[in-house]
Amino acid sequence: MSCSDEYYASNGLIQIRPRIREQLTKAKYGVYNHSTVELCHWTKKSFLNEGSCYKHKFYGIDTHRCMEFSPAGMYCENRCIYCWRPMEFYEHIEMPEHAVDDPKDIVENLLAERYRLMSGYFGNPDADKAKLKEALMPTHYAISLSGEPTMYPRLPELIKYLKSLKNTRSVFLVTNGQEPEMLYRLEHEDALPTQLYLSTNAPDKRLFYIINKPRLRDAWDRWLESLRFLSRVNTRTVVRITLIRSYNYSLALAKDFADIIRIGDPHFIEVKSYMHVGNSINRLSADEMLSIGEVLEFTKALEYWLDGYALYDYSIQSRVAVLQNTRRYVDPIIR
Repeated sequence: MSCSDEYYASNGLIQIRPRIREQLTKAKYGVYNHSTVELCHWTKKSFLNEGSCYKHKFYGIDTHRCMEFSPAGMYCENRCIYCWRPMEFYEHIEMPEHAVDDPKDIVENLLAERYRLMSGYFGNPDADKAKLKEALMPTHYAISLSGEPTMYPRLPELIKYLKSLKNTRSVFLVTNGQEPEMLYRLEHEDALPTQLYLSTNAPDKRLFYIINKPRLRDAWDRWLESLRFLSRVNTRTVVRITLIRSYNYSLALAKDFADIIRIGDPHFIEVKSYMHVGNSINRLSADEMLSIGEVLEFTKALEYWLDGYALYDYSIQSRVAVLQNTRRYVDPIIR
């Protein structure tokens, strides 16, 4: 789909359409032209000292100093059935380079939007004021919120800019694997994230198209190329599996998942239950969620079929477990 009918600002840059922007704002998103930011569930709980994200437990990320955002808020090549994001609003699968914002402008304006989203907590007597003050200066950036960030044509510049900020400790990038050329660009331009995630929700082409509902005809081949990229790139890599009871969850499928994950040989494999939240509740029932016991059972089946992987940790609240590659060992905690 071309961008000929996209909504452009007077300066020729892409903007999310006003109607969609209004709906995103009501859903507690911060919006700047084509980029979005949000305070996730765990960040807000951390402000109140009510818990931390599993990324804190697994990788040492400070939950309250994590900024989750996307430079491609309403752009994605897939329409995944489990997506909690408002993907029904996604209209386009192209982002012309001449029409996108400068990386520095994106970060500065989304930081301002993030502060606006945080502002109510400063008057909350139960909020940890020291954490709120620290949170104004993120140490971790999760490029994953909505849309597909690898569609943003200036992503290498964006990641390098984030790394240049004095408080930055880590940058995570989550991709659906539909833009392998961008992954190679990140490598060639010395702009790799600290940790690269590849969504891996199907062990074969048939299930891939059922679950991810891609709009590109060669989507499976693109994803496989991204998976192969993981096996040789010089940065931390993660395969993330979202289990949906009626679609991709059975112990028999664990062997099939293991067979394909072996191609990417990632440092970590995160196995997470689908969560019945956000816009996904309009597509799937709550029965599609798995218990932590079922997640662990599947994870242990994966461990059985994969040589050189061992259970590293799990989070009961988030219904997620992680396997670590013992052959390509890296310290899980980011120092």
